[in-house]
Amino acid sequence: LPLVKEAGCEVVICTPYTNLETALALTEGTNVKVGAENCHWAESGAFTGEISAPMLKELGVQYVIIGHSERRQYFGETDETVAKRVRAALESGLEVILCVGETLEQREADITGETIAIQVKKELRHIIIAYEPVWAIGTGKTATDEQANEVNHMIRALLGKLYGEDAAEATTIQYGGSMNAKNAAGLLAQPDIDGGLIG
Repeated sequence: LPLVKEAGCEVVICTPYTNLETALALTEGTNVKVGAENCHWAESGAFTGEISAPMLKELGVQYVIIGHSERRQYFGETDETVAKRVRAALESGLEVILCVGETLEQREADITGETIAIQVKKELRHIIIAYEPVWAIGTGKTATDEQANEVNHMIRALLGKLYGEDAAEATTIQYGGSMNAKNAAGLLAQPDIDGGLIG
């Protein structure tokens, strides 16, 4: 695609299930990768309406977003169901964009660190982590560049303690709280923000 032909980073578009085949066809031969917005934890079974990771893999999808703040907020996703989805996606050979983030109540209670620590899972290989504060999505509240970097730094430090500094530095940690053309430069200038999860 002409707009991102010379991009110095990996470009991934995650579309609704009904657009995946079209997206794959239109991006064939380009440097744009295609991902899904979610996947189910079971390979098969009585889960009408759900899309399994093997189904996505068979289509040719390379990435999947798991744990998006809207899935957590409106569809009852928990850390446990997110972990099950991550495991299923990795077992199918998909790259995972794992979203983590705290609610406004958790931030005001000063338990952001504990909340993020619980959400960050051990399956680091092939995982991109996206910090996406629930309180900054569609609420009119916006995280400052420093607030966003502070939590991304917290995530990287946690990864360093758990898996070593090399693993922490090698992990891509994005920010996904209302990033747009006006604030992207400031956010991406922060040392621990490696990219954006942009709606």
